[in-house]
Amino acid sequence: MYFRRKPAPAAPLENTAVWSCEQEGCRSWMRDHYAMEHVPACPLCNVPMVRSMKMVPQLVVPQRETKKKSATMS
Repeated sequence: MYFRRKPAPAAPLENTAVWSCEQEGCRSWMRDHYAMEHVPACPLCNVPMVRSMKMVPQLVVPQRETKKKSATMS
């Protein structure tokens, strides 16, 4: 039997700060939020990256629930 799944809704695009590789042939980029250094180096060609803006799908980051220790546990 074949069951048809509903197509996933398209994520809305937003203008986001990203780091892009300076090297001409490299298409590497990363969101500014995930950069670990002040000026990151490209993970593919090890060239310094430049900051720019790009229209990318909006990320939905779920909030983490804080775990509470129960009073009965010792």
